[in-house]
Amino acid sequence: MIRAVIFDMDGILLDTEKIYCHFWMEAGREAGYDWKMEHSLMLRSMAPEFAEPMMKEVFGQDFDYHAVRNRRKELMAVYMEKHPVEKKPGADELLTYLKSHYFKTAVATASGETKAMTYLDEVGLLDYFDQIISTAMVPHGKPMPDVYQYACKCIGEKPEACIALEDSPNGLMAAYRAGCLPIMVPDLSQPDEKLSRILYGKAETLTDVIPYLAASR
Repeated sequence: MIRAVIFDMDGILLDTEKIYCHFWMEAGREAGYDWKMEHSLMLRSMAPEFAEPMMKEVFGQDFDYHAVRNRRKELMAVYMEKHPVEKKPGADELLTYLKSHYFKTAVATASGETKAMTYLDEVGLLDYFDQIISTAMVPHGKPMPDVYQYACKCIGEKPEACIALEDSPNGLMAAYRAGCLPIMVPDLSQPDEKLSRILYGKAETLTDVIPYLAASR
């Protein structure tokens, strides 16, 4: 029986993944690299410890990952000051359903805890969650399972009783490795054949997750 739902934040609850990808590309090109959207997509939810060597393989060993990342943060911060955070379609409907049917809820995000809580509060979603978990709280970020394992521990449920909602391959792999039930809600990409093999399911919107929950009761 499914007892809890653990949410990724960017690209699942908030329509912010496209903003991250845009400013990764802008920062990369500003630094002189032939940065394409495909490179930004590779970085979704990926922890710096894994992202840095991966991008050095793409652009060469002289690639200064942290400099580009810091510039991406600067550019995005300026943008976010002028543009309100937007939530993804179906977020209110799904969270209302979860609350009314007594499911436990958590967020497991690659963003920092303070940023996550601020953004979720801005869009009126913060009070729906029992726990806000950041990868900064665990030894290794996504695609390793640490953040999902810790989220399950915090809400007191076994991973096999927890659906994990993710939009990126790195996030889905983290959930799968933790033993959770990964459901992809596509944002900027669709699952390929390899990714499809690890999915518990796929939902086009957050509202489409509800039938998975209803069927488990």
